[in-house]
Amino acid sequence: MPPGKRRQSNAMLYTLITFVGLFIIATTVAVIYYVKAEELRTGNDDLQEQMDTLASREEVRGIGGIVGNKMSGHSNLGTVVEHLNEMVRLVTGGPIPVTSAEVKVASTAKAIAPLLEQAGAFITLPTPPAPDPNTIDPNNPPDPNEVEPVQVALTTLVSDLLAKLDQTTQQRDASEEQLGTLRKRFDDAIATMEQTEQTLTAKVGEYYQQVQDMKTDYNNLRVLVQQNSDERAKTLLDQLERTRAEATQLNQNMLRSQAELTVAQGRLAGALAAVNDIKPAPDHESTAFRPDGQVVLVDEASKIVHINLGSEDRIYRGLTFSVYDKGTGIPRDGKPKAQVEVLAVDRQISTARILSSERKNPIGVGDSVANLIWDTGRQNQFIVAGEFDLDRDGTVDYDGVRKIAGLVQKWGGIVADDVSADTDYVILGTKPTVPVEPTLVEQTNDPTAMERYNAARKADEHYEQIRQRAESLWVPIFNYDRFLYFTGYADQVGKPGAF
Repeated sequence: MPPGKRRQSNAMLYTLITFVGLFIIATTVAVIYYVKAEELRTGNDDLQEQMDTLASREEVRGIGGIVGNKMSGHSNLGTVVEHLNEMVRLVTGGPIPVTSAEVKVASTAKAIAPLLEQAGAFITLPTPPAPDPNTIDPNNPPDPNEVEPVQVALTTLVSDLLAKLDQTTQQRDASEEQLGTLRKRFDDAIATMEQTEQTLTAKVGEYYQQVQDMKTDYNNLRVLVQQNSDERAKTLLDQLERTRAEATQLNQNMLRSQAELTVAQGRLAGALAAVNDIKPAPDHESTAFRPDGQVVLVDEASKIVHINLGSEDRIYRGLTFSVYDKGTGIPRDGKPKAQVEVLAVDRQISTARILSSERKNPIGVGDSVANLIWDTGRQNQFIVAGEFDLDRDGTVDYDGVRKIAGLVQKWGGIVADDVSADTDYVILGTKPTVPVEPTLVEQTNDPTAMERYNAARKADEHYEQIRQRAESLWVPIFNYDRFLYFTGYADQVGKPGAF
């Protein structure tokens, strides 16, 4: 073979060997990479399974919203555990045992259970719902003798207990006040009886002495009659008859005094019986039915009236009053026969225009006027809550509470945030409407849906808290219609600038 061809064949052989070597190396590297990739994938699947056990992917994505700010030196799970420990410590106090979250929650619930049983003697606890028959396991039916633990929020429980304690304290103070009044009446009756008894005893002694004196005189006269002449005897016998008549009169007076003593003793017995008879509480709305003034002059042609309230009573222009018949007084619903608005104010007299009146029952001299909020001697405190349709167009006004509160302050009242012993009246609109809790899809489509839901729920809870506390403290509650009637403002709500 020529030398040129031999060198060409060797070069091809070397090239082939090199290619085969590279192929083998590449194949080996590919196999190793595949094996490692499989190991990594298997490890990744195991790690993902462990991650899913710890938290779902949805929870992992929202871990910041669930955990909040992560504590220094703690993982997210460790931060949640620390928050749980803080909650358990807040409820039970004392050291927190090193155990599982399930055991901590179960121990806390077990510690609270006897407290709930004790609280059941003072307040009404919710009844556990009946088990759903569709969720009962036929192979493991529930024990009929097993008592389902009461589920109640501790904040609600404490609030109810505080309200009950406040109510009990109010009732105790009222009972002590009534008992003190009755005890004073009893002491007054005892003192009166003792004074009467002393007076009557003195009279009885005086009458007894008079009788003894008359007996002595009678005996002396009898001796004189026997010793003197017939004329002297006749005169003395006449004196004797008069003395007997006086003795009879004195005896009747003594019997009358004894009857008065018996009457005094009967009154004392009545006072003793009243000590043990606590009278029912007075009408808690009675202050709303007291008139503020009277109509002193009526000019029906000019639609003008004059009332006996002026600048000395802190009255001002624009103040409205309801007018009530002088014979019937203020009805329970507060609906007036007429409504007036103050136009001019003098020192003791004010002029008002008639806003509305009944044709068959016009305003008359002597009719009473009243405004629930305005008071000549003090500032009444109000609480306003609920939803209000101010202009009665069928739509709830979003700022209804603020506008009602503005009217109260305009007319001299005070608006507070919560019911207390200083609260005079509560104005409640309709119960706030709480929508259905939005789903995740609805929250995605409308980011403010959950915020509106929480706001409505808080408004409903505040409404119920106001109502329950007002009832427990016997604070008068007025709805929107009665509020307008009692303030003489019912005919103004549909006019521009009414609120």
